[in-house]
Amino acid sequence: MNPARDPRIAIVGAGLGGLTCARVLQQHGRSVTVFEREASADARPQGGTLDMHADTGQAALRSAGLLDRFHALARPEGDEWRVLDFATAALLAQQGPSAVGGRPEIDRGQLRGLLLDSLTKGTVRWDSAVSGVTPLADGTCRLLFGDGTAEDFDLVVGADGAWSRVRPALSHAAPGYTGVTFVETGFDDCDTRHPDLARLVGNGSMLAKGVGQSLVAQRNSNGHIRAYIALRVPEDWYVAAGIDLGDQRAVRTHLLKVFDGWDESLRYILRNGDSGFINRSLSVLPAPHTWEHVPGVTLLGDAAHLMPPVGLGANLAMLDGSDLAHALVTESSVGEAVRAYESIMLPRSIEAATGSAQGLDHLVPATAS
Repeated sequence: MNPARDPRIAIVGAGLGGLTCARVLQQHGRSVTVFEREASADARPQGGTLDMHADTGQAALRSAGLLDRFHALARPEGDEWRVLDFATAALLAQQGPSAVGGRPEIDRGQLRGLLLDSLTKGTVRWDSAVSGVTPLADGTCRLLFGDGTAEDFDLVVGADGAWSRVRPALSHAAPGYTGVTFVETGFDDCDTRHPDLARLVGNGSMLAKGVGQSLVAQRNSNGHIRAYIALRVPEDWYVAAGIDLGDQRAVRTHLLKVFDGWDESLRYILRNGDSGFINRSLSVLPAPHTWEHVPGVTLLGDAAHLMPPVGLGANLAMLDGSDLAHALVTESSVGEAVRAYESIMLPRSIEAATGSAQGLDHLVPATAS
C-alpha cells in the first residue's frame, strides 16, 4: 500500500487482538491509535491463563517480533491436563506437555502487558469510551465517543469484544446465552495454603465432570489457582434459587448442594476459595457469523466471532490482528486489505466456532457419556 499519506487507523479495544494488530502495524512503520474505555492498563483483573497454540497465538507473536519475550514468561509445564473422577477424585486420564512446540501457558495479564510494552508510548488512549461508528459516503468511518466528540478514520477496527459498539455497523447479530455459566473462584499461595488442591491440579489444568456440571482448575503464575464451577443452568439460575450473588455464603451453600455426591477433595474448591465467587454466563455469536463488506470498518476477535472459552478465542483474536495488519501493509488500498483479511478470517472463524461448541459440550456434558 503506497497512498499519498498513511491511512488513519483506529482500533477500538485494547485486548489481545487489537494490541497485536497495533504492534504489527507499528513494526511496519504505520501509525495507529487504540481507544480503550478502561481508565488504565490495570483498571481490572485480566482473567486466567491462556494456552498459546503454535499455529495461531504463537504465529501471531512471531509476526509481532515478540515470540522470544513470550517464551521467557510462558510456562511450558502448564500444558498439562488431568481428568479426575467426580465421585472419587481418582485420576482417569493425564496428558503431559507436548515435547514439540506444545501449547505453553501464560497469564492473560502478562501477555497483555507484553503487548502493551511493545507499543509506542501514547498508542493507547485510555478512558476513551466509544459509543458507536458511522460509515461515511466517502469510504471512511466516523468514530463516536461517549463524551459526544467524534473523529474520522480511513479504517475503524472493532476489537472491542463480546458487546462490541462497532459490530452494529456491519451486522445485526448479538450474543446469545450458551446454557452454560461459569462461577469463578481463586486460591492464593496454593502450594503452601492449599497443598492438597495443588496436588490435585498438578502443573497445568484439572477437570472433573458430571452431567451438566463440572469443576475446572488452572495453575496461574505466582502460586495462584483459578477455578471455574461450570453449570448447565438458566442464565438467571440464582433468581430461581433465591440467591443474591453478593451473598457469598448463600452461593457457597447452594453450590455445595448442587455438587452433592462429589468427592470432598473436589468440593474443597467450593468451600475454600480466597476470592469469593464471580458469576460469568457464557454467550456466543450465532455461527456462522458473516457480513457484507462495508468500507472503512471491520472486526476481529470476539467482536467478530465470540465463542465459548475453550482455548480458541484469544489465539484467533491475535491471529486476526496479525493478519489484518499484514494485509494493511501489503495490499494496494485499505479496502483491498480489509477484503483480503475478511476472506481469510471469516471462513476460519466458522470452522473454529464448530470446534469451540464441541469443546464446551466436552467440558460440561449435557448427558451421560
